[in-house]
Formats: sequence, C-alpha cells, structure tokens
Amino acid sequence: MSDEEQHAVEEDDLPLPESDGAGLFGDAPVKPEQNAEHPEKQGPYRVLARKYRPATFNDLIGQDTLVRTLRNAFAMGRVAHAFMLTGVRGVGKTTTARIIARALNCIGPDGKGGPVADPCGVCPNCTAILADRHPDVLEMDAASRTGVDDVREIIEATRFRPMQGRMKVFIIDEVHMLSRNAFNALLKTLEEPPAQVTFIFATTELRKVPVTVLSRCQRFDLRRVSQSELTEFFGKIAEKENCLFEPEALSLIARAADGSVRDGLSLLDQAIAQGALEGEGPVPSSLISAMLGLADRQVVFDLFRAIAAGDAAAALQIMDEAHMRGADPAVMLGDLLDLTHMVTRLRTVPDLRNSRELPEAERVRGAEFAEHLSIPVLSRIWQMLLKGINEVSTAPDRREAADMVLIRLCFASDLPDPTELLRRLESRPENPGSAKPRTAGTNSGGAPAALQGAPPPGNVVRMAASGGSSVSGAAVAELHEEVAHYRPMPRSWREMVALIKDVREPMLHGQLLHAVHLVNWAPPVIRFRPEPDVPRDLAGRLHSVLLRETGQEWDIAVSADTGEPTLAEQGAEVIQLRHRSAEAHPLVRAIMSAFPDAEIGKVTDHSLDDYGLPPEILLVEDSPDLEFAPDDAVFTDMDERPDYPGTEQD
Repeated sequence: MSDEEQHAVEEDDLPLPESDGAGLFGDAPVKPEQNAEHPEKQGPYRVLARKYRPATFNDLIGQDTLVRTLRNAFAMGRVAHAFMLTGVRGVGKTTTARIIARALNCIGPDGKGGPVADPCGVCPNCTAILADRHPDVLEMDAASRTGVDDVREIIEATRFRPMQGRMKVFIIDEVHMLSRNAFNALLKTLEEPPAQVTFIFATTELRKVPVTVLSRCQRFDLRRVSQSELTEFFGKIAEKENCLFEPEALSLIARAADGSVRDGLSLLDQAIAQGALEGEGPVPSSLISAMLGLADRQVVFDLFRAIAAGDAAAALQIMDEAHMRGADPAVMLGDLLDLTHMVTRLRTVPDLRNSRELPEAERVRGAEFAEHLSIPVLSRIWQMLLKGINEVSTAPDRREAADMVLIRLCFASDLPDPTELLRRLESRPENPGSAKPRTAGTNSGGAPAALQGAPPPGNVVRMAASGGSSVSGAAVAELHEEVAHYRPMPRSWREMVALIKDVREPMLHGQLLHAVHLVNWAPPVIRFRPEPDVPRDLAGRLHSVLLRETGQEWDIAVSADTGEPTLAEQGAEVIQLRHRSAEAHPLVRAIMSAFPDAEIGKVTDHSLDDYGLPPEILLVEDSPDLEFAPDDAVFTDMDERPDYPGTEQD
C-alpha cells in the first residue's frame, strides 16, 4: 500500500463531527441521554454553568432593569449600535451579549420574523448562535488579543455584509485589556458603524475603558445577584438534578458565590458530587461547610457569644474543635467578621430583622446580639478582627495567631469605650475638696472633648494614671491613645485657618480664607465678620471642627465690627508690593527699557507662606513677655540715656 493510500485510510478512520440536525434520511439523530442501554456512548458531562446557561431574557436572574430596558428598546425599534456591559464575574455579561445577538438575528419559525426581544430558538440563526457556529456573530477575547492588528481585522470585517444573519455582531470580552492604540483604532468605526453592525463589549474593569469609548456605547451595569435570589435559583437547579439540599446548605453556597451565578453553579456542581456519596436524604449544611472550608454557622455564633462574654476558655475550645474538623483559622475569623457586620447592621437598621436576605437562624440569634452590644463595642470587634486576619495570614503558625486574636478579643470585651471612660473620669472630683462633678461633652465625630471649665484631656489622663481613678491600666492606655490625636491649640488666626485646611475641610477653609474678617482673636474666644453671602452656620461648623480637633471648647461668634482684611486680601496686597518692588529694581527697569513690549510675570517670593504672607512672629508659650521697640525708634548708646543707672544728670 502506498503512502497516499495509507494516509487516505487514516483520514477515513477519523471520527466524524457530531451533528445536531436531522439525519441523512430526515430522521433525528439519537440523543446521548436516549441511549440508556449504552452509557459508554454518552457525550461528556456538561457542568451546570453551561447546562443551565440562560438562552432568553426570561432566564436571566437579578437583572430586571437590564431586561426591561432591552425589551422596550426592541419593542420600539430603538436598539443601540454599541453596548457596554459591566459587572463582576459571573453575573451574565457574555450571556446577555449572546441573547442580544440572537434577538437581532432571529427570523422566527416561518423565516419571516424581525428583531424581537424573545427569540424563537428554532430558526437557523438562533440554533447556530446557540451552538457558537454562526458566521456573523464573532466573539473575541481581548485578554489574549490586545493589539491594534486584531482590531483592524474587526474593522475590515465590518465592511462586508452579513453572510447568513441580519446583523453582524462583534462581542469583545474583557474589552478593558485592549491597548491604547487598539482603542484609538476602534473609535471611528464605533462612532459611525455600518447599519448592519452591532458591537457588544463586556468588562469587569470599567474604569480602565477610555471615556471616548464609553461615550459611544449604551452602558448597562449588571448588579450582583442577591443571596435570596441565588438560593431560590440553586434550589430549582438542584431539584432538576434530582438532588435535595437543606435550606441552610443552599444559603451557604449562595453566600460563598458572592453575587456570581457562575461561581455559585460551580460550587453547586461540586456539592452535588459530594452529596451523591452521602446516600439518601438532603445534603446537610455541615457537608457544605466542610467543602467550603467553613465552620458551621452555629459554631460561629457560639464563638461570637464567647467573645462577647469575655470567655477566653470557651472561645479557644470552640476554635480547637472547629480546627479538628478541618476549618481554617483565617476563614473562621473571616466568618466572625461577616457576623460582626451583620449584627452591626441589625443594630443600626432594626427593620432588617424582617428581611428575606437573612436566614431565620441568623435573624433570631443576630437580633439577640444586636440588642445587647453597642455600636462602639461592635466597631472595636470589627477593627480587631481586621487586624487579626492580617496577622494570621502572615504569621508562621496560623493557628497560634488565631488563638492570640481570640484572647485579645475576649479581654477587650469588657473594656468601656473611650467616651464612657472619659465620662467616668470626668464625673470624679479633681481633688477631695471638690464636691461638684464635671461632665464631658462629645463632639460630632464621637470623640470625647473637655467642656469649658473642665480639665483638658491631658489632665484627665494624668489624673487616671496617678491612681485617682478605679479604671484599669488598659483603659487608661486606651484613653491615652484616644486623646493623643488632639492637635495643639492654634496660636494665631492664620494657624487656625491652616489647621482647617489640614483636616480636609475645603469648603470651610475657602470661606475663612476669602470671606471672613477677623475682629478679635483671644483663644478660645473668636469674633469675626463674615461676608453677606457666607452661610449662617459658619460659626457652628467652625466650632465643631475645632472642638473635634483640639478637644477644647471654643467661644465663636459673629461680630458687626469691620475687622481686618481677609487673609486672601492681605496676601494679594503683599504680592502687589513685591510686584511694585520688582518693577522698581534697576536691573528690571533696564530690561524693560531695552524691551518695551516685555511684561513682568508672576513674582515668586519663597519667604511667603501658602497665603502669600510673610512668616508670623509668635510668642512661645510659658516664655516671659517680650517688648519690642517701635519701627521708627532710634538706637542710642546706653551711656547717653538720661535714665540709665549710673549716669549723672544736671
């Protein structure tokens, strides 16, 4: 046998591609699932994410706004020529693009239909697009084809009419991965595409797409699918797959999916395979927890209760038992963080206790915690868990690091929050002979502040540290940390305005700089005259910021007196003086005479501050008063002064 004949025989032995249409004589081919007597001839298993991929807008879950808008667009014949679909992974961006492509090319069962929001699914165009073999629907992955040459191929293809369908549809996934030159090459075609061309872009990083491209597209934001919708959807899929789950098990899968349908279906696929080995009955939540590396939800609640009660022994025992069952320490701390967030929300918004987003067990036990734990305590647990998770991820022994985090949480559970601690300290008399207690105020940010007539925070800390208070040393240390953020008292009006700028209050800073005239500065007393267009609450806003930043009470009021010029006016005057001085300089005058058309630009003086003013001469606190001679004083020899000791007078 010759080489050519042998090659022909080998080609004949190759398997033919599978056909999903009618047979040679019109009979439908035998489906794999219909050939139950020969399971070895069945096709490969299709994962749930592909098997239950939505084929129509009705199948999309959690995207009601998108579906409603597109249905109206098709009904009115106002379908855009370019779409931008954005959202997290697995919410249906590419699926939506394919549904739009089918809707644009559907011709109906009779072959005479037009673009419709509900494609028939049986016409040649619909079946070809579903099978990913339509010649006019082209998909490109921009993550692997990022260059300008790839985009030029698309631009060249837009010049030809569709071969089979009504519209050429170009679906570009992960479009943000295109290079800058590729985007620029696409702009003109995207702005004025041929009538038979539609572009559909999908991206998870919308901020990386140039604004020039976004402005030429109709944008749709696909939102995360809620946990309740995912739980209901997964229950229907499990029922079709003849597998039962406990409701809590489906909730765990939906929570782990984090709003992504594809991720959730992948986990459900894995869970069905796990449950098939467990025998009869619904798949328990404990099996799903083990599969996901999670601790049982009730165990997390028990651990949270032990932490809130300050029971370190119980918390460590619960962690030991969960670790023996295979739970990861960092994942358990992450579950505690999630539970802390849920309890804080229940505490802040009590109506959430009736929400369908939370399972019954979490609503009941979470509401119990929310009734007994205050927001400051929950915030402290949150911050310590955030720091603890980072420690566990970088520690040599993750288990030991998790134990240390739990111990720290338990011992911090009974500490009062800084506001309560300062209230206790301020309620004590400063000395045994003082019978009238003083109270502490609270600023707008929740930080304690000493009221007028009360000792400043530093004195409070010293009083507590000297043994005059019954609070623990840890509480005193926490108070030290709380008051350490207070800023020193500003020594001048200009320093105070600069402080407002440093604390990122741009509106207030601009009003103080340009529209406020200082009348009297005697801290903590401030009197000023604002311009007529300044908001009336300026004094109150300034008082709140200074109280928050300095911890001291201020007496701020509006005055009718004229006052001095604003800081902006003073700076402008200084700059004009510098400009006139530069003009009078002999060298500048010589240059101007040689070049009559020349102009003096901006005069920069590096000795001036941000407000265009020279540095202030400020007295240092606790220093003796200094007396300065007037500017026009004439210096003389001390021996010539008639009142100098030791001189003789006639």
